[in-house]
Amino acid sequence: MDMLEQYRIREKPYYLASGNELERYQQAYAHRIPLILKGPTGCGKTRFIEHMAYVLDKPLVTVACNEDMSASDLVGRFLLDPQGTFWHDGPLTQAVRYGGICYLDEIVEARQDTTVVIHPLTDARRILPLDKKGELLHAHPDFQLVVSYNPGYQSHSKDMKASTRQRFAALEFDYPTATVEAGILVHETGVAVDMADMLVSIARQTRLLKNQGLVEGASTRMLIYAARMIFDGMSPRDSCEMTILNALSDDIDVIESLRALVDAHLA
Repeated sequence: MDMLEQYRIREKPYYLASGNELERYQQAYAHRIPLILKGPTGCGKTRFIEHMAYVLDKPLVTVACNEDMSASDLVGRFLLDPQGTFWHDGPLTQAVRYGGICYLDEIVEARQDTTVVIHPLTDARRILPLDKKGELLHAHPDFQLVVSYNPGYQSHSKDMKASTRQRFAALEFDYPTATVEAGILVHETGVAVDMADMLVSIARQTRLLKNQGLVEGASTRMLIYAARMIFDGMSPRDSCEMTILNALSDDIDVIESLRALVDAHLA
């Protein structure tokens, strides 16, 4: 019985490579090297790891990290039922025990006292101590740990500790070239090429405003949302208003500047 059956990717996720990241990841997985995927929000990190899990035919156990996540949420805990107590493996433990890729999305959002539990898995030991259960779990040969974060968005207090970072190899992601990004929009949404090009042009100009009124520019994910609405008949202006302008900022002056940018492209 495949204990990680529910975590298998059934359909091949579309991913258009920007460089040699596919080959680099395959080398990292071949040696089960822990890996950091770093890059801006919405640039394709999660889609990339989903694509690779499908290509390698490995289960992908994804955890969206947050500041309330405890070590028990990752590792597991004892639960009560009418027969008494029983141990329930957390998502990390399931991947370690049965041989999946465990993907901790936005790892720096988790408390640092939580993420230290991954340290024994990221060196030659490849073990996970289950202290509450009194078990020392050796990682399945197929297990790999992958984490992601956005280095440009984090405050210093939420940056990844050096003692954790140095346990990983890293792949750096950025938004794709204009041609590749437009191709992604066309494939994902069916929108016309000229409309895809226009949306990409808008996004690339918003990215120039990072740290000049915007924390982040428009992501590829935002453009996909906009393109889907346009393909279904919404006007480009209304679509951009919903998925880009109001999503990027609450500042009236910034929104007005973005609106002028959109209007210039639609003129």
